[in-house]
Amino acid sequence: DDINKISKAAKIMERMVNQNTFDDIAQDFKYFEDASDEYRDQEGTLLPLWKFQYDKTKRLAVTAISWNPKYKDLFAVGYGSYDFMKQGQGMLLLYTMKNPSFPEYVFSSESGIMCLDFHNDHPYLVAVGFYDGNVAIYNLKKATCQPSYKSSAKSGKHTEPVWQVKWQKDDMDNNLNFFSVSSDGRIVSWTLVKNELVHTDVIKLSVEGTTMQGPEGLQLQTLGCGTSFDFHKKIDYLFLVGTEEGKIYKCSKCYSSQFLDVFEAHHMAVDSVSWNPYHLKVFISCSSDWTVKIWDHTIKAPMFIYDLNSAVGDVAWSPYSSTVFAAVTTDGKAHVFDLSINKYEALCTQLVVAKKKNKITHIQFNPVYPVVIIGDERGHVTSLKLSPNLRRMPKEKKGQEVKKGPEVEIAKLEKLLNLVREPESKE
Repeated sequence: DDINKISKAAKIMERMVNQNTFDDIAQDFKYFEDASDEYRDQEGTLLPLWKFQYDKTKRLAVTAISWNPKYKDLFAVGYGSYDFMKQGQGMLLLYTMKNPSFPEYVFSSESGIMCLDFHNDHPYLVAVGFYDGNVAIYNLKKATCQPSYKSSAKSGKHTEPVWQVKWQKDDMDNNLNFFSVSSDGRIVSWTLVKNELVHTDVIKLSVEGTTMQGPEGLQLQTLGCGTSFDFHKKIDYLFLVGTEEGKIYKCSKCYSSQFLDVFEAHHMAVDSVSWNPYHLKVFISCSSDWTVKIWDHTIKAPMFIYDLNSAVGDVAWSPYSSTVFAAVTTDGKAHVFDLSINKYEALCTQLVVAKKKNKITHIQFNPVYPVVIIGDERGHVTSLKLSPNLRRMPKEKKGQEVKKGPEVEIAKLEKLLNLVREPESKE
């Protein structure tokens, strides 16, 4: 107990010292608004704030980042490598913006971490997917550096890297449940039953029309490689899966053998796919083929296509506006779009990492503050503040109460989509 009291006091002291050391950045985070923004309607900027780095992760790439759903200053970072020739150990760190100099939690793993996800109702639980095909659950409440639960070859682990994990609602018996997607073509549901992970294969991704001739005339089905997926925010059974071939499958948890729809989305691997948080029909995808595409899931062709002149590593919708999203490209740039201001190009394209040998890998919006965090291949995470014109809220009209909330956001995006669906009438 005495040690606990001392460590708590030391933590508070460390945060106070850091706040003094980084006082200018803390002031920028709280108060800085660029006055010249008022005169730059079509152009925004990202103001660099804190940089998070740790000695032991210098040679590792940031492979996953996620904000904690309860503590809005806390985020988790997964470290591994995207180079299959240089695989080694991985790390899971949790940082807070209150102390940029040192992580709050440090976990090391035998295999590189590829993805992670916080549980919405139990923010101390982190699901993690590894390069060796295993999945695990870390419990931040337990004072141990080992995961509380981990899959094994016996319990149906993946045979290829796990590219994404997502928590789902608890099952009928109130057991914790999450899904994983991997290059081995399996989408697996993991349920925590009596202190062990039980797996169920939800879908096997098969590539249509590609049966291989095996030995003695056997027909072998080629498996598709899943690279990313996302579950619908409202329709519980519906989810999207991006693949290495560039296709996006619309799937249901109820059917394991067939897809609801297939989108011929990209020419190369789909790096990220994500439903819009406001509009029920809209999702976004990005790929190594340099493009970001916005889709209506009831229509086979994309609504918007943006070519960003470099492979797009990640894309994220903003939590505060249905028309704002950000993408990061391997040439070290972050691009922020607001479709309600400019449908054709980004409001902000900014270099975030300058070195030639470095690449940006991931981006995430903070759920509350106007801040994004960006991870790169050198193991650094940079936080940046969005300028006011990159976080526009619905405008007040004279004499009217300002309407805020999901209805306004849905209407805003719907208006844009209608313009695209109906070709502009000839004058």
